[in-house]
Amino acid sequence: MQNHTLTISKTARYSTIGTLDENTTDVWFVIHGYGQLAEFFIQKFQILDNGKTFIVAPEALSKFYLKEFSGRVGATWMTKEDRENEISDYLNYLNQLYSHVFEGKNPANYRIHILGFSQGTATVCRWCMNDSIKYDRLILWAGFFGKGIQDIVSPEKLLDKEVVAVYGTRDEFLVKINLEAYELDLTDAVPHIEILTFEGVHTIVDEVLKKL
Repeated sequence: MQNHTLTISKTARYSTIGTLDENTTDVWFVIHGYGQLAEFFIQKFQILDNGKTFIVAPEALSKFYLKEFSGRVGATWMTKEDRENEISDYLNYLNQLYSHVFEGKNPANYRIHILGFSQGTATVCRWCMNDSIKYDRLILWAGFFGKGIQDIVSPEKLLDKEVVAVYGTRDEFLVKINLEAYELDLTDAVPHIEILTFEGVHTIVDEVLKKL
């Protein structure tokens, strides 16, 4: 038996809040976590809608039923199966979306924030290693890097970027790990990283978004 691959076109879905126009000063790309959908995830960022901010939430390419064979649907950026091709596919997708969003516009005219939540943190780290996209700030919210963040990023490419890590002190996933070692891994790789914590669980909270 032989396995083969075939590159095809696929329809991708994304959600937005606001309008990218002459009043826009900030653009946010917000990348959801495992089992979420863009149309619901983006609602957590409604607080940023001030008439000058445009928010884009891409949706991962692979969807599945969250329980059994019907009901609620979620999406995932990748699994361990055919891992490298899945990574390549979502990076190509995000690059195309970035170009589509800024078509006819100069990204340098905006302050660009890229936020990844949970599984989305690894996704944005890989995406931000792409020299062809311009951004100003990388926000890693409630993400965990099993082999360390340097397994995904080249720290020197983040030297001129603002980098922020956010997590809740009662996060039901992160409380299972050594948080001191977790923070040490982040600061060793990216010494200028800012770490924000809040009293809360594995979710996006308005109070921290206001600080950001």
